[in-house]
Amino acid sequence: RSDDEPIAAASERTVETMAAQIGRWSGAKVADLGAGYGGSARWLAKRHGCSVTCINLSEVQNERNRRMNEEAGLSEQIEVIDASFEKVPAGDQSFDVVWSQDSFLHSDDRETVMDEVDRILKPGGEFIFTDPMQADDCPAGSLQPVLDRLHLESLASIGFYRQQAKRLGWTEVAVNEQTAQLVNHYTRVRQELATRREELQRSVSEQYIDRMIAGLGHWIDAGDRGLLSWGILHFRKPA
Repeated sequence: RSDDEPIAAASERTVETMAAQIGRWSGAKVADLGAGYGGSARWLAKRHGCSVTCINLSEVQNERNRRMNEEAGLSEQIEVIDASFEKVPAGDQSFDVVWSQDSFLHSDDRETVMDEVDRILKPGGEFIFTDPMQADDCPAGSLQPVLDRLHLESLASIGFYRQQAKRLGWTEVAVNEQTAQLVNHYTRVRQELATRREELQRSVSEQYIDRMIAGLGHWIDAGDRGLLSWGILHFRKPA
């Protein structure tokens, strides 16, 4: 909301905004795909009392997630599983809500990810997520610096996810495009890296910080040029 607002406060508002779009949380079973350190899962479990299954590949992130869940007294509500969201270790129609934040870009087989979402969602279930994407009219080859930073061959787009929803028979509930906030976020992260450089060098190398600042610059530049897209996408599986 402002140039100096803490990143954590803005990030929590994203979770709150997404959660407000889901009509029923009481007793809900939630899959958080690409859950990272589990901040969203803890927010949902604490605020809404639902049970959350975190699916995430990084064992380092998952161990920290489990530790933080235990410290918060939420271990009974949150399960953390070392797995890929391209092959979710859960039965068919297991979840009322599938949730994800800024994770699907890391897959090189996003159609399979969407198939897995459809498989694990109950009839009438809700799928809500964010993802850094390319603009629907992004010229081929123009995002190479962004793709190189994350070792990606491509990004999805809002159009891609709408096509997948149509293929799978989902209903589009809402697409809240907020690309300007992607630029704002990466700008704030880059500012924090520069401001806290001396502090961060106690934990990571100066070269790492330099690479991060340069990489974030590519995202900011691409966003300013209208090549990227970001927003909250919400679909519903037919009952």
